Amino acid sequence: MNFSADGVARKWSCGVSFGWNPVVPALAAACWIALTAVASAKTDVPLPRPRPAQAPKAEAAPPADQAGPADRQTEDAKPDTQAQTEDKPPEPSACRQALTETVAIAPSIPAIKGPGGCGGDDLVRLEAVVTTDNQKVAVKPAAVLRCEMATAIADWVRSDMEPLATRLGTKLSELDNFDSYECRGRNRVKGARLSEHGLANALDVRGIKLTNGSTISLTDRKVPRETRETVLHSVCSRFMTVLGPSSDWYHEDHIHLDLAERRNNYKICQWDVLDPLPDIAPLIPAERPEQAPPRISDEEKQAAEKSARPSATPDESAPAPETVEEENKASDSPPQKPALKKPRK
Repeated sequence: MNFSADGVARKWSCGVSFGWNPVVPALAAACWIALTAVASAKTDVPLPRPRPAQAPKAEAAPPADQAGPADRQTEDAKPDTQAQTEDKPPEPSACRQALTETVAIAPSIPAIKGPGGCGGDDLVRLEAVVTTDNQKVAVKPAAVLRCEMATAIADWVRSDMEPLATRLGTKLSELDNFDSYECRGRNRVKGARLSEHGLANALDVRGIKLTNGSTISLTDRKVPRETRETVLHSVCSRFMTVLGPSSDWYHEDHIHLDLAERRNNYKICQWDVLDPLPDIAPLIPAERPEQAPPRISDEEKQAAEKSARPSATPDESAPAPETVEEENKASDSPPQKPALKKPRK
């Protein structure tokens, strides 16, 4: 079957039908151009209204490569509000504001967020305590503590230990820090409850050095008992927990101080101020002197005492009668009846 395209009409988008003719492509292109022009005329964006005559003239900014030093400084000086808000440090606490350099050398350090709840906020590194006469008592090594704990240590040194050193005729030199912040359990026992050391809320002290070269070792029995008891009373009145010798066998060579919070402000003060030991412990008794009398056993002593007693007579050995009947039975004569008295008329 044969088909012929001759005579077939085609309808274009212009709405005109044409037969097969060589001029059809040219007419189609002209129709497409006309339609495109109409569409673009409908989508033209309106221009803004002209600038009022009384408006000030806007000064064009110079290109970046032609800007002067003043323009660059102005551009650089523009504040970045968002960056300043993010980098702005928190406001210092009331404790931080009170712990000035006239009280202690204790710079602030960033907050610590350790495992298991270790660390804390408002931390300082206590490097020295400044006495009332402006002398520095070094804390060696420097202690990482909460601001409240560092303030309590500084007040204790200034108010209690400084007068004690004055009574001893000397001054304070150094505070021996055995331990401060350490993320661990109590007494370093695995699985134990978090220690106050893990919260930067405790300090272990071994002693206080003086400017005359001596040291007040808080657990040394050779230190005068009165001095150690003075320290005991001072720390127990200031801190919530005080542990020392005879407390739990973990504090035989240092004193533990902390500010643990408990119900009803309950305090723990366990520190036994021990007396000094004798120079020579009497473990073995001394030898018995040769001129000493021979040893006598208890049995021999009782037998000697019994033989030394005087022999008792028969009359003395008989027990004394207690009643009249027993007395009559003991005698050979018959019992005598008591004389009856005649009643008076």
